[in-house]
Amino acid sequence: MVSYANQTTRRSPVNQGDHADISKPNKIGASTPYDFEARNLTAYGGLLPVITMLEKLGFQQLVEETLTVKRQTRAMPMFGFILGMVLSCCVGFSRLNHLRFLKREPMLTGILRVAHLPPQSTFWRFLASLHLGVARQLLKVQWRMRERVWEAANVQLDEITVDTDTTVHTLFGNQMGGRKSYNPKNKGKKSYQPILRFIAETREYAAGSLRTGDRPSG
Repeated sequence: MVSYANQTTRRSPVNQGDHADISKPNKIGASTPYDFEARNLTAYGGLLPVITMLEKLGFQQLVEETLTVKRQTRAMPMFGFILGMVLSCCVGFSRLNHLRFLKREPMLTGILRVAHLPPQSTFWRFLASLHLGVARQLLKVQWRMRERVWEAANVQLDEITVDTDTTVHTLFGNQMGGRKSYNPKNKGKKSYQPILRFIAETREYAAGSLRTGDRPSG
């Protein structure tokens, strides 16, 4: 039997595209390098619409009526500390030590009506002075704000779906309640295991509780 080479030999297919694995985007953390070349934040970069919305929803009046803070603050009023931390989260800073980058930001200081933001230690002392009942009062503020936002946005839900899941918060020290348990990113480290609940339809935080690093019971 005679066979021809052009009948038995197959040509290798030509690559139609890049088959290399696409790398996942890096998460932004405390060690992520960043650069800010502009002089100030723009007026419509996020803060102005947020503060306008909070004013229309009566956020300041609700906070001052709900929170019972007896500590007399000097650098800013009590509401100024709360609002400063909320607005810093809106800008993208999740830690108190990041506030030093916004210390003399005209947009933020203008909203808070101060010449400059107080140092990080002042914010820590303010948080340390709050009693445990303030945590429940903050949840009450959140519930009231959710009601006002849903009413303003005409959100009408007959039923909601509550997603419950746990997460791992790694500890780098000997904090009370820290346990060695399931921690895929930092194996062997002590951690907390908070339980968080979110409303699936609106992706809002509903409730949660801070648990030790041990696996919680059913």
